[in-house]
Amino acid sequence: MLLTATVFLPLAGAAVVLLLLGDNARRVRLFAAAVGIVDFVLALAVFLQYDRDDGGFQLTAKLASWIPQLDIQYHLAVDGLSAPLVLLTGLLGLAAIYSSWSIDKRHREYFAWLLTLQAAVMGVFTAQDFVLFFIFWELELIPMFFLISIWGSGRKEHSAMKFLLFTFTGSAFMLVGLLAVYFSTGTFDMTRLVGMDLNDLLLPSQLVFAFFFIAFAVKLPVWPVHTWLPDAHTDAPTAVSVMLAGVLLKMGGYGFIRVNVSMFPDVASAAATALAVLAVISILYGAMVTFRQSDLKRLVANSSISHMGFVLLGVSSVGAAAEHLSPVGLTGAAMQLFSHGVVTGLLFVMVGVVYDKAHTRHIPDLGGLAGKMPFAAVAFLVAGLASLGLPATSGFAAEIMVFLGTFPAHGVLTGLATVGVLMAAGYVLWTLQRSLFGPRRERWDHLTDVSAVEAVAPVLLMAAIMAVGLYPALLSDVFATGINEVLPRFTP
Repeated sequence: MLLTATVFLPLAGAAVVLLLLGDNARRVRLFAAAVGIVDFVLALAVFLQYDRDDGGFQLTAKLASWIPQLDIQYHLAVDGLSAPLVLLTGLLGLAAIYSSWSIDKRHREYFAWLLTLQAAVMGVFTAQDFVLFFIFWELELIPMFFLISIWGSGRKEHSAMKFLLFTFTGSAFMLVGLLAVYFSTGTFDMTRLVGMDLNDLLLPSQLVFAFFFIAFAVKLPVWPVHTWLPDAHTDAPTAVSVMLAGVLLKMGGYGFIRVNVSMFPDVASAAATALAVLAVISILYGAMVTFRQSDLKRLVANSSISHMGFVLLGVSSVGAAAEHLSPVGLTGAAMQLFSHGVVTGLLFVMVGVVYDKAHTRHIPDLGGLAGKMPFAAVAFLVAGLASLGLPATSGFAAEIMVFLGTFPAHGVLTGLATVGVLMAAGYVLWTLQRSLFGPRRERWDHLTDVSAVEAVAPVLLMAAIMAVGLYPALLSDVFATGINEVLPRFTP
């Protein structure tokens, strides 16, 4: 019941916003915030109620007779991998609502789509039936398309359509893989499929693995199927960028671990070197492109390509020899999913605050903002330092685990990946110096610091970054519980 409420409360809230609240903008905002707060509390309850000592799937909600003719079930549950991601979605969903306070047109539709988006992502992280998983995966596309194309800026229609084409094509590959698994095994139950031998399917298991990989690689995103991301981020409203970078990209990394690694361990192990190569290309390519950006939002977007490469690098640790195989690499990948969610979410929130006040994101035009916006400067610093992996922040805990776990499998490639950390330090510090510090410019004398409402989201996200950075076991122990269920499938 708890999981069902967590997933569907935002959807019910969206229906109320759309049908019952009328056009009063203040009433719509306050109701959406109330829904976000309650759903965050429910997500926190899911995380706290998950018993890491027992492990496995818990808090199950199951209706076996949903579509009995096809053995399709309404089946929700969380394990150590998904419970922290449910918490992340609740946290960023609330942050996105508070980041939308300045939306000044079509309030009802906007908040209805935003709440629908949150429900869809919650469903992806909790669904344990492949059809249900696919429905939630596809449902996410609809609100994201409308949020970008209606409330975005610049080439918003072009960016929304590009996002839709890329992700819809990836979904088509997933559907083929899903059907190949079903026609070979007769079940959509993901908890049963994890325990089955999927090496003898109607199609070669390597091909089915590739179908799923393409779908998740588009979402993560992995080079060369990443090109939709910078455009979507640049033209999306602030709250949508927060959700896009914070949780939607995480669906790709979650899919790699939940499906590719857990269900196809032999193929994943054989493909590990190729995955590591793609990861290193994404890390270095993303970092190099980020250096060239002069738009704050586009800079954060391109840095996400590099940082998501660390997730794929952690996944590639499954290629280590049996005596070196450990849960550290996969746990680090999962930690990076959470860390990047809160760090990039904070960065996009602060970019939105600066843009709302200064009406520009052009980095050379900024400078000396710290004197007029001290709270914003602190939030930018925390996010920037966490992004480059400073100790005592969540970014450090995640990246060090990825490197330690992957080195036994891919020593040289792991060494190349560390160059990405150095490059991140370069572009992050250079950006902070150019936008926050230096001589104060007269044109910014009118700026004011963040308001109380604008401070809600940054405070929540900074607290999460520091909490995980100072005490990583808060999350790593839970993630390890889920990863430890996967690893025995790789032992000879």
